[in-house]
Amino acid sequence: MSDNGETKTGWLGRLMGGKAAAPAAAEAPPPPAKPSWAARLRAGLSRSSSRLTQGLSDLFTKRKLDEEALQDLEDLLITADLGTATARRVTQALAKTRFDQEVTSDEVREALAEDITAILAPVAVPLRPDPARKPHVVLMVGVNGSGKTTTIGKLAKTFRDQGLSVSLAAGDTFRAAAVEQLKVWGERTGCPVIARGQGADAASLAFEALQEAQSRQDDLLLIDTAGRLQNKTDLMAELQKVVRVIRKQDPSAPHDILLVLDATVGQNAHSQVEIFKSMTEVTGLVLTKLDGTARGGVLVALAEKFGLPVHAIGIGEAADDLRPFEARAFARSLLGLDDFE
Repeated sequence: MSDNGETKTGWLGRLMGGKAAAPAAAEAPPPPAKPSWAARLRAGLSRSSSRLTQGLSDLFTKRKLDEEALQDLEDLLITADLGTATARRVTQALAKTRFDQEVTSDEVREALAEDITAILAPVAVPLRPDPARKPHVVLMVGVNGSGKTTTIGKLAKTFRDQGLSVSLAAGDTFRAAAVEQLKVWGERTGCPVIARGQGADAASLAFEALQEAQSRQDDLLLIDTAGRLQNKTDLMAELQKVVRVIRKQDPSAPHDILLVLDATVGQNAHSQVEIFKSMTEVTGLVLTKLDGTARGGVLVALAEKFGLPVHAIGIGEAADDLRPFEARAFARSLLGLDDFE
């Protein structure tokens, strides 16, 4: 304080033209770091894993792995959507090494994780555009609501981040919302979007999109399609026409036909694969919404039954919540085991 009782702040304020010095603004705390993909995968599969781990804990508390225990285990795996064939395969593998021995739930989880990894490893195939193709054409198929259009946007971001040029074709001309949604993703990712009005001919649009992508020498062209199943005959005819018209422009295209599946439908995913395989030559799968279901085990059943490559899985709404599928990480997360980072 000065001799006349005035505070130092007030004296400085008069010296600066009557304004007191503003206190220094407190620095804003840095935003919290986003959890790693491994942590998000564990969290995303928590509903599926808790169903399995609780069931295993209930089954194996100081219990011998006898015929009754094996049957109970098989039933549990079937109810967890792993499918009959998968359930029988993994229980038989466990019986070969541990039959009539006392086992703990942790030991069973470890053994199951190894067996499930072995089932999934052959289908864990990342989507890799062929640099010799300009563009590499990917046709996206799936029912409405499966997350198909959002998946296209996320794939576009992934490949743009890798430095590739990507264009998008809004081929789901049946739904105006799908066209607008893809335009938004195009703006976000800096990708040109070829779109027409609602009800436009999807095959013609695909043809024009391929012409434009070829003229720009784009690395990748992602084509959305309609997914309504109310009249499978019409949808099949439309998809087959799209493929025919694309092949007039490039006989080798489409180079991939990816089926997007909503994991929350559980065993109904099997019928969707069957339906779309009958319509066109599905070459690979993408599973979405694994964070919203306790039915994540269905991915294992699909791998066992169809053997189609699983290119990516989705566990959230953010653009980076779609990642290449990794067999071991998925299997261990599904069994509530987290030592895979």
